[in-house]
Amino acid sequence: MLEAWDGVKMKYENEATVFKALCDSNRLLILETLQSGDKCACKLLEDLEISQSTLSHHMKILCDAGFVESNKQGKWMHYTINKEGFDSARKILEELEICMLEK
Repeated sequence: MLEAWDGVKMKYENEATVFKALCDSNRLLILETLQSGDKCACKLLEDLEISQSTLSHHMKILCDAGFVESNKQGKWMHYTINKEGFDSARKILEELEICMLEK
């Protein structure tokens, strides 16, 4: 029984990570910026006027949540939208909606 609870708890923790990534205005701005295509970290730094460490923090959260993929090219990281991350978030919301409609 405890193993089943641990599995459920881990599922919800993973899902919470997805939505925590969307709870910051800088991260939402980053996602909007990436909609037009792959961006180098240097370009994101320019556009957002934030420090490199702040950008790294936000990008780690977005990558961990599955919304963004990173690719190192030379000395710079390049970031792109990961469509599967958005599909996953949509699926979580759809599952919650189904559960609510069934009640």
